[in-house]
Amino acid sequence: MAVSAREVQELRRKSGAGVMDCKRALEECEGDIEKAAVLLRKQGMARADARVSRAATEGLVASYIHAGGKIGVLVELNCETDFVARTDEFRELARNLAMHVAAEQPHYVQQEDVPEDVIEKEKEVYRALAIKEGRPEKVLDRIVEGRLKKFYSGVCLVDQPYVRDDEKTVGELLRESRAKFGENILVRRFLRYQLGEENES
Repeated sequence: MAVSAREVQELRRKSGAGVMDCKRALEECEGDIEKAAVLLRKQGMARADARVSRAATEGLVASYIHAGGKIGVLVELNCETDFVARTDEFRELARNLAMHVAAEQPHYVQQEDVPEDVIEKEKEVYRALAIKEGRPEKVLDRIVEGRLKKFYSGVCLVDQPYVRDDEKTVGELLRESRAKFGENILVRRFLRYQLGEENES
């Protein structure tokens, strides 16, 4: 099916994708701009997933100070090239993530960072609680896993609902950013300080 230059331009404005990608998507979706936009987004996410294994050694450290100087956060956000690290969009993402850490107080970047003894202690508590609630033995493991998932969403940055849009997690925001920038984007580490309290990072 032939598609017009106007349709291609409209899809480009909507998706931010290249001309040829837009043209192919429109042809595949028989000129339906909405379907083509969804297709491009899926393709972008698939490419973004492939980027996760690539080395991200560039980036920047962003800071955020809140509550009249009583809360301070440093976040190291990494990407693959200095070119991306210098863009306003990347700097804004880093600052927004620092603001998220100030507000939501995660303790770890991801589940793999949670010490095994902390996980085991949580499992013991959840199992004991489920037994006390009178739950059947055969469903205890499922209940423990469900509560552990909720625990991760409270303490792991990438599993938390994003403070500026709770329809997505920080992990999903990073995934979208990989698709947008065309590079692996990841949070390496963060520090959160609150006046009068121990470091919570």
